[in-house]
Amino acid sequence: MKKIFTVFMALAFLGVFSACTGSEEKKAFSSGQSGCQGASQGKTDSPGGASDGAGKDKKSLVVYFSWSGNTERVAESIQSQTGADIFEIIPAEPYSDDYDTVVEVAREEQRENARPVISGSIENIEQYDVIYVGFPNWWGDMPMILYTFFDSYDLSGKTVALFCTSGGSGLSGTVNEVKNLEPGAEVTSGLHIGSGSASNPDNAVSEWLKDTGLAEQ
Repeated sequence: MKKIFTVFMALAFLGVFSACTGSEEKKAFSSGQSGCQGASQGKTDSPGGASDGAGKDKKSLVVYFSWSGNTERVAESIQSQTGADIFEIIPAEPYSDDYDTVVEVAREEQRENARPVISGSIENIEQYDVIYVGFPNWWGDMPMILYTFFDSYDLSGKTVALFCTSGGSGLSGTVNEVKNLEPGAEVTSGLHIGSGSASNPDNAVSEWLKDTGLAEQ
C-alpha cells in the first residue's frame, strides 16, 4: 500500500511540473519580447503585433527612417508596445550630420523627385499584416527615401499606420499620399509627435494604438 501511494505522489508531481513549464513557455512565446531586429533577413522569433476581434494574431513590422534620433525613439516605443519586428531604413549614401546641409539635400531631392537607395531589404514582407512606417517631416512631406520604400514593396492587403516627428508641421498630406501610393492597403490615421515630445512618446503611442484599433488585445 505504501509503495502504491509513493508511485501516485510521484506521478502527481510530474503532472504539476509539466503544466507549469508549459504555461511559462506559452507566456514567453506570446509576450513578443524576442528582441528580434532581423526583419531585413526575414527572421521572426516572436508572433508580434495586435489581435483582431476574433483573436487572430497579426504579425507586425515597424519600418522607420530617422536622422536626428527622434523618429527612432517613437519606432522603438511602437515596437515595445506591439511586439513587432523592426527595420531601419538606412540610406546607401549616408546623409550629412550637419543640419543645414541635410536641409539643402532634402530640398534638392524633392525637386528632382529622387529615389535614394536603401541599404538592405526586407525579405518575406508578405508575412506581415500590419506595417508601421515612420519618418521625420521634411519640407512638408516624407523624405524621398520613403518613396523608395513604397516603390519597392507592394503592401496590398496590409494595414499601414504612419507616424512622423517634426517641429510642428504634422503629417501634412502624407496619409493621403500613401493611400495613393498603396491603393490596395488600408491606411489608418497617422501619429504625429512634436520634436519636444519625442524623448518620451510612450503615452502618445499607446493612445494612438488604441484609437486605431491596433493595440494589443
